Amino acid sequence: MARYKPQDHNSLLLPVVLSEQIVPGSFAFALNYLVDHELDLKPLDAQFKNDEVGASAYDPRVMLKVVLLAYSQGLISSRTIEQACQRNVQFIAISGDSQPSHAHIAKFVASLSDQIKPLFSQVLMTCDAQGLIGREMFAIDGVKLPSNASKERSGTHEELRHRADRLDKAADKIMALHQAQDRGGADDALEPKRQARIEALRKEAARTREFLARSPNARTAKARTQDQRHRLRKRQDGHEQRSHSGLCGTGRSGQQPPNHCCGGRHRLRLRAGHALAHD
Repeated sequence: MARYKPQDHNSLLLPVVLSEQIVPGSFAFALNYLVDHELDLKPLDAQFKNDEVGASAYDPRVMLKVVLLAYSQGLISSRTIEQACQRNVQFIAISGDSQPSHAHIAKFVASLSDQIKPLFSQVLMTCDAQGLIGREMFAIDGVKLPSNASKERSGTHEELRHRADRLDKAADKIMALHQAQDRGGADDALEPKRQARIEALRKEAARTREFLARSPNARTAKARTQDQRHRLRKRQDGHEQRSHSGLCGTGRSGQQPPNHCCGGRHRLRLRAGHALAHD
C-alpha cells in the first residue's frame, strides 16, 4: 500500500503578515482601498462623541469593511461575522485584528443603516465594474445582482442609472436580511450551508459516475444515433446512385434496360418502328 507524508489540519502557529493576506485583484483588496481612500465617511465619524471622554469605539471603516466582506461571502448574521473576524485570516487582516463582537456589529448595522446603504451601493458599482463580483460573490438567497457593469459601459446614462437603482435595491435587501437574522436570534452558521453543498456535490458525483458507467466510451446515445443515421444516409445515397446508373445507363449487352426511365421511351420508339415495318 502507498505511504504518504502526514497532514495536519488542526491549529498551527504561523508567522503571518496581515497586510499580505489582502491580495491585489481581489474583492477584499478593492474594498479595503475604497473604504480607506474613496468613500466619504465623515457622516459615520460624526456619530461618535468620545474624543475626550468615554470608551474607544470600533472604527466605522473597519466595521464597514467587515460587514461588506461578509455580505460578499454570504454571511448575513452578526454572530457569523464575529466568528469570521476571530478565525478567518482575511477578516482578521481587513479588520486589523480588532475582532468586533456580534453586539457591536448588530448595533452598527441597525443604527447606521441609512448611512451604510449608499456606501454599499457605491462599493458594489465600483467593484462590479472591475469584474470583481463573480458567481460566488454575494450569493445570498433572495438577492440577485444585475449583470456585470463593464458590459454596460457603452450604454446610455439612463441604462446606468437603472443599474444603479437595482444595485441599491440589492444592497437594501441584503441589509434587511442581516437585521432580520439578528432580530430573530438566528445563527446563520456555515455548517448547514456547508453540509448542503457537500450533499449537492455528492449527488452530482454519483450522477457523473453513473453516466460514465453507462457510457464507457463517453459517447452519448444521441451521438450514436446521429452516427447511425449518417451511415444509413450514405448507404441509401450509394444505392440510389448505383440504381440510377444501372437503370438509365447502358447494360453489359449495350442495350438500354427496359421498363424504366429513358428505357421506356426507347421501348415506345421500338414498338412504333416495328409497327411501321409491318404496315
